[in-house]
Amino acid sequence: MADSTKQQVMEIRAGLSHALGAAETALRRAQHEAAAAAGHLERVSAAAGIRRRKLADTRDKRLRSITEWHDTELSALSGAAAGAADRAAPGAAGELWHSFEATPLPRAAELRVGRLLLPTAPGPADPEDPGRPWQWDAAAAPEAPEVPALVELLDHGHVVVRGDRKIGDEVVAGLLLRALGTTTPGTVQVIGYDPEHLGGGLAGFAALAAVRVLTFVAPSGLGALLDELVEHVRRINETVLAGEYSSLRELHAATKRRPEPWRVAVLLGAGELNRHERTQLDRLLRTGAACGVHLIVHGIDVEPGPGIEVVTAAPGEAARIGSAGDLPVRLDPGPPSPILTATCRQIAEAVAAGPAPVALDSLLPEPGEEWRESSATGLTAPLGDSPQGTRVLVTLSDYPPHALIAGPSGTGKTNLIYAWMGALAARYSPAELAFYLLDFKEGVSFARFAPGRRDQSWLPHVRLVGVNVNTDREFGLALLRFLGAELRRRADAAKQHEVTNLAELRAEDPTGVWPRIVAVVDEFQVLLAGRDAVTTEAVDLLEDLARRGRSQGIHLILASQDISGIEALWGRPALVAQFTLRIALPRARRVLAEQNSAADSLQRYHAVVNSDSGATEANQIVRVPAAGDREQWGALQHRLWRRLPPGELPPRLFDGDVQPRLADSPDFRALTPEDSPAPVALLGETIDVMSRSARTVLRRAPGRNLAVLGTRVEEACAVLATAGRSLAAQYSRDGARFSIACFDQDAQAYAEALHARIPDCGWYDASNVDWLLEDAAAESTAAWPADRPHFILLYAADALPGGKAALDQLRTVLRQGPERRLHVLGWWRGAGLLRDTLGGQGSRTDPIGAWVALDVHGSELAPYYPGAGAPNWYPRPWRALHFDRSVHRGAEVMIPYGAS
Repeated sequence: MADSTKQQVMEIRAGLSHALGAAETALRRAQHEAAAAAGHLERVSAAAGIRRRKLADTRDKRLRSITEWHDTELSALSGAAAGAADRAAPGAAGELWHSFEATPLPRAAELRVGRLLLPTAPGPADPEDPGRPWQWDAAAAPEAPEVPALVELLDHGHVVVRGDRKIGDEVVAGLLLRALGTTTPGTVQVIGYDPEHLGGGLAGFAALAAVRVLTFVAPSGLGALLDELVEHVRRINETVLAGEYSSLRELHAATKRRPEPWRVAVLLGAGELNRHERTQLDRLLRTGAACGVHLIVHGIDVEPGPGIEVVTAAPGEAARIGSAGDLPVRLDPGPPSPILTATCRQIAEAVAAGPAPVALDSLLPEPGEEWRESSATGLTAPLGDSPQGTRVLVTLSDYPPHALIAGPSGTGKTNLIYAWMGALAARYSPAELAFYLLDFKEGVSFARFAPGRRDQSWLPHVRLVGVNVNTDREFGLALLRFLGAELRRRADAAKQHEVTNLAELRAEDPTGVWPRIVAVVDEFQVLLAGRDAVTTEAVDLLEDLARRGRSQGIHLILASQDISGIEALWGRPALVAQFTLRIALPRARRVLAEQNSAADSLQRYHAVVNSDSGATEANQIVRVPAAGDREQWGALQHRLWRRLPPGELPPRLFDGDVQPRLADSPDFRALTPEDSPAPVALLGETIDVMSRSARTVLRRAPGRNLAVLGTRVEEACAVLATAGRSLAAQYSRDGARFSIACFDQDAQAYAEALHARIPDCGWYDASNVDWLLEDAAAESTAAWPADRPHFILLYAADALPGGKAALDQLRTVLRQGPERRLHVLGWWRGAGLLRDTLGGQGSRTDPIGAWVALDVHGSELAPYYPGAGAPNWYPRPWRALHFDRSVHRGAEVMIPYGAS
């Protein structure tokens, strides 16, 4: 038992010893393996560290490369965006306020509202949170170019502003100012609706209200405004675009003309819209932009849609614009008050001055196409362009036959006449068209059409030019008489050929010269201003010409600043009815129908042309070219003038401010020395269409003496000098006898000058006039007439010395001398003094068969005038009244030729 226990102990010990050895062996192996593993781990860890460092270096290098690429690309994109923005919004569309200046552009531009805040390069990862994604810096890099935030408005769509009211109002003001500053003044019309602030949101634009660029709508007027704009869109679609163009922008691109202004309605809050207002608003949002109607809405809920730019107004970087997506925008402040006010005033002044006109050349035919038209059936020529860009043609024919033109001073009445004349003259030759021009206002508007000192050319079609005739109404009457005579001549020719109008007459008489006559009378109301015989006869002649002239190719164009006060014209409705063509310039009155106010809103260089007596339905708006420029007109006139054949005579020019010269008188130049039984004494130039001299024939008949009456020494001496020189020109040196007697010291020099011009002329004064009278009285009572005429010129005959004996001798000469070839041409310094010379109040005035009255009133001339009345005569400088009882039914006004 004991052995077995010991045995077991030994076995256990042996087992434990074996196990211990095995364990030690395993431990040593494990320690060896642990040491090897530790070495391997150290080597792996070292290699891993090296790898991590290499990866970090590679990562950092790649990140730097990416950052550099990002910066380069972002800078390029920013530059490209800035360049594109500069092109899309040049000048006033994109300038900052400190350099803002109105700069009209040839096409609608995008408009700046602020600046886009573009992202910069991504920053490094947050070491405390490596897993956090990279963020874009919200502020643009300082060196990156600024990129404006732009919105499209004109010709594109609408703008809806949301958010902060104050900032939104500034956005609206900036948009409006840029839109106005980038367009031609007047081509943007702004309608303001601001019920909350009653227009205060647009107060800075107040200067535009005076020229109707800005109009305000009452707080209750939103519905009416929307209806009006919808109706405007309908009209543009039907009458302007007419299915040929899809939008006004497309029409503008095709024709280079903008027929309608843009209309920008600014709606600054309206509360809740009713159903009708919402419907109309939606229609405008869909269709308005194509027709030039644009909305800027702030304070009304509008859903985003095509053509609607939404601007979210907020401070700092919270603002957005729909077209920029999520990019933040920093909105610009509103325009500074001084810039806003100054720009609006500048635009208002430009609108008030009117748009710059187009050139006269736009009315003319192509070179080589001039004088190709026939006027047989009428005269048709363009007067300018319509708002739609098409030419507006104006016709004078059987209908409409005559024209009325009206417009206040400065609205372009003379320019319109020039343009019309130029268009006609370039199309019709002088054989087809003749002009007779008369200007009653003070000035020389029509003088350019006749030869002048600087330019010897003339418009070939012009036959007569009358200027500065505001005090010579008789010249207007003379023109009407001339036209009346021409009308009778043409009517007689029509009867002879059994035709009724000019077209038929020209067909039956192709060899005849039957041009259409256009008589232009500017400020014609002067002719009809008086309540006298001139007005009465003028109105009668006008009515006859207006009624019958149409069929014989005689057309009247009457122009006036204001025809509302012409009683003589408006009292003749039958006369006014003949003038069916009416042309109204800006603010013209009464030329159109009473309810037709189209002229009230016209701009400068525009007119309303109406061929239906002013009825509203016949209105045509025309933009008239600038035809008053002397250089442009001179080029046309010279071109047409050079086409005239040699030897053509210039037109007759009558200038009421120019004293005519005897040497220029065709009648005086035609006088030749011959023994005429009826010598002619020229006295002055008649106020007549033809350049004719007033004359008195001194035939052998009782009363063939001449009296000059008045106190104006120079004018009286001028008449006597003209008479003496013209009589002397009809005789050889010994063919007639001339005697001059002067009894007025002031007339001495004039009498001596005439004495020096007439060879072998006798000279008498107070010391020896008795010899002249004694000899003349003896010749007057002789049994036989004198062998040669004797002309006695008395200066101040009322001062004749010698008392009763001398007067008796002078009376004998006056009564009996003309039958024996003795004629007295005397100057009496008053009509009563002449009566005293003739024998007093009860004496007969037969010895004075002709007289010239200067500063003598008509009532004083009654004794020398036929019938019971007196001539209607009110003296004026360098005008005289001539009457010859042997030829005149009434006295004629003349202009003394002047003393020589």
